[in-house]
Amino acid sequence: MKHESRLAVPTEQQLRWQDMELGMFCHFGINTFCDQEWGDGSDSPERFHPTALDAVQWVRTAKQAGFRYFILTAKHHDGFCLWPTRTTDYSVKSSPWLDGKGDVVRACAEACRSEGLGFGIYVSPWDRNAACYRDRAAYDDFYAEQLTELLTQYGPLVEVWFDGAGSEGREYDWPRIISLVKRHQPDAMIFNMGAPTIRWVGNEDGVAPYPCWNTAETARVSMFTEAAVNWLPETPAWLPAECDVPIRKNHWFWHPDDEARLLSLEELMDVYYRSVGHGATLLLNVAPDRRGLLPEADVERVLALGEEIRRRFGRSLAEVRDVEGGVDLVLDEPMELDHAVLMEDIRYGEHIREYSLEAMLDGQWIELVRGSAVGHKKIDRFAAVRTDRIRLNVLDSAAVPKIRSMSVYCVSGEERNT
Repeated sequence: MKHESRLAVPTEQQLRWQDMELGMFCHFGINTFCDQEWGDGSDSPERFHPTALDAVQWVRTAKQAGFRYFILTAKHHDGFCLWPTRTTDYSVKSSPWLDGKGDVVRACAEACRSEGLGFGIYVSPWDRNAACYRDRAAYDDFYAEQLTELLTQYGPLVEVWFDGAGSEGREYDWPRIISLVKRHQPDAMIFNMGAPTIRWVGNEDGVAPYPCWNTAETARVSMFTEAAVNWLPETPAWLPAECDVPIRKNHWFWHPDDEARLLSLEELMDVYYRSVGHGATLLLNVAPDRRGLLPEADVERVLALGEEIRRRFGRSLAEVRDVEGGVDLVLDEPMELDHAVLMEDIRYGEHIREYSLEAMLDGQWIELVRGSAVGHKKIDRFAAVRTDRIRLNVLDSAAVPKIRSMSVYCVSGEERNT
């Protein structure tokens, strides 16, 4: 084993965020009413008129599916603000919805508090409506004021999501922006820009490459460039990844007659295995329709995802917790197994660099799977074996690893978890 004196470690806020594992993204705004993904900032606020907006329905769906945080697009690239900002008339206060007295951000914040979910905001740096956007100094003031409103008026935030799309090559006043977040929301995760505390995984497929280490020195700005983000010097070494993906393929906002794009349960489970199962966090977008409600088909699918995750991993057949080094897990009797879930105690850093899982079959150890990164969580699938003993061999490690847990499951077959 390798031995290194210092390893990157997460903050308490990062630890809490990584344990959430599942978040719901909610793209909603003027685009919802214009059948488009990116508006140019010219669509009339009169078009924003949900007839039955119910943020509790959005958040409660997330909770029932097992999601632990919820992020709303408070302002997308078109510049339309879902709160009654002082900075511009291009917002809900100029819409017919609730006679201009509504506040979608507040509705979501209150729903998250009542349902016990973390609340986060997406606020696009790029603004296609703001007349001052071409004047960098003026727009930096404008954006800082918008951000301050969001950071100070809606209670604790779990995450502030800075999208790099549309801002390729543009430098905002990131020291100022980051200082605002740290001053007003010191526990919030900062997504990918400025001095982030979490990073973009690099695609919109919801998939983390494997291995997906928790340390990184760079990340892409957006889907539209290979250029890397210019992070500030105070960016921490520990930067876990978040995987964002829409439940309707390639569509973040709701569109009519679009249900054929809805990902199947099998596709969503594959995303889960390759995001959460690779140690990252999954942010699944489910978009409200023009009523201001999550469509019934989308609700049914996301609830089915939550139920399937619970069916597979809600109860282990055997588990060991809080050990150092390798693990020898002895079952009470021979059982059929086809999954193992490993977790390092990442409070001490990410130690394991290579490992194998072996099962005792007919008096011999047989290798089931071999991997590299474990980190927060690694879900391994293997051909079903019947055994009463399975072990984790740590083949290479930066230091003696601390294992938070190792648990085994049978997803199919006679030992299926129900």
